[in-house]
Amino acid sequence: MPDLQLSDFDFDLPPELIAQHPTQERSGSRLLDGTGPRAIGRTFRDLPSLLSPGDLLVFNDTRVVKARLFGEKPTGGRLELLIERVVSDNDVLAHMKVSKKPPVGAVLSMVGGFEATLLGRWPDDEGSLFRLRFDSPAGEDPYALMSRFGHVPLPPYITHADSIEDEERYQTVFARVPGAVAAPTAALHFDEALLRELEHRGVRLANVTLHVGAGTFQPVKSEQIDKHTMHAERYDIPASTVQAIHDAKARNGRVVAVGTTTVRTLESWAKSGQTQGDTSIFIRPGFAFEHVDLLITNFHLPKSTLMMLVSAFSGHAHVMSLYEEAVRERYRFFSYGDAMLLQRRC
Repeated sequence: MPDLQLSDFDFDLPPELIAQHPTQERSGSRLLDGTGPRAIGRTFRDLPSLLSPGDLLVFNDTRVVKARLFGEKPTGGRLELLIERVVSDNDVLAHMKVSKKPPVGAVLSMVGGFEATLLGRWPDDEGSLFRLRFDSPAGEDPYALMSRFGHVPLPPYITHADSIEDEERYQTVFARVPGAVAAPTAALHFDEALLRELEHRGVRLANVTLHVGAGTFQPVKSEQIDKHTMHAERYDIPASTVQAIHDAKARNGRVVAVGTTTVRTLESWAKSGQTQGDTSIFIRPGFAFEHVDLLITNFHLPKSTLMMLVSAFSGHAHVMSLYEEAVRERYRFFSYGDAMLLQRRC
């Protein structure tokens, strides 16, 4: 296969197919089964029948924090912060949306009655992130302040302001470790009843943690995809999950990754040998997978690194044909959209 370019991951997507709200029930979404040579339309509740006893489902248990905060500069100009990472008891790294960036040392007045002092850019003077120190009269840490005064960081393609519905549904039912600014969306389809049915069928469940950053929405700007630099995200794989994967492989069970974030976590471990740390792994066609056999994933943005990941996993031509099918059959796209099931072919 010739080297693929950015344009090879493009497709026409009618804007009305971008889901703005979740389905009424989590497991009520559609599932496009792409494990065979031809796509088969199913519902997400069919998933247990597509797996076998001894298979291992691996979830990302990160918890989305209400990372969008609003405030004012000393001059009165409005600004918005999107907290990317809490780095100490009171310091955060954040994206800043403002007409003119305030100088280092500026004290920002945040909605909720606390202050944020701008310490500088990160990781250097040209960095895209800003380091800030929060100061709360009540001594609350950044997580507490986000919980009280923040907003759900909905993706840019969802056009409504966050609501009570988003607080519940832009979060998985097993979210545990706070730190993500975007949900591991393939896992949003699972509810308690479906999890019980999977376990009753003999499918084992395990978890990893990868805190999804805002960089997941970063566009690829170079037509030569090898020139793209991935953002870094923190991950952790418990010893129990490492053992569960070894056990599944020993018994000829399949490792089923729920979402691309789980794939990136497991394959980062495979490449580095490290079960925790930061990863900026860029999975694109030609990548050699070591751990993941099946992938449950939502439908991704055209020309995105996630399109490249699923193409690496299941074959570029096959994935593009599945997307044509999904558009033709009016599947719902992106975070609140429908799902697909893929098998490793590469």
